[in-house]
Amino acid sequence: MNTLINLILNAKDLYYYAIIIYIVMSWFPNAYGTAFHRFLHRICEPYLAIFRRIVPPIARIDFSPIIGLFALEFATKGLIIILVRFF
Repeated sequence: MNTLINLILNAKDLYYYAIIIYIVMSWFPNAYGTAFHRFLHRICEPYLAIFRRIVPPIARIDFSPIIGLFALEFATKGLIIILVRFF
C-alpha cells in the first residue's frame, strides 16, 4: 500500500512541476516552439483547458493554472484518503 501511495504522490509531484515549468516558460517568448515546450504543451494543456472553460481569463490574466494546481492537490489527497480507508 505504501508503494502505491508513494507512486501516486511522485506522479502528482512530477505533473505539478511540469505545470509550474509550463507556466514559467509562457513568460519567455523564445521558449515557444522548443521541443521541451511542445512536450509540456502536450501533457499540460489538455488538463488546463478544462479549467479555462470554467474560469475565463480576467483582464488578460489566466487563473486556470492556479485552479488546476489546487484541483490536482485536492484530488490527490482525496485519492490517498480513499486508498488508506478502504484498502
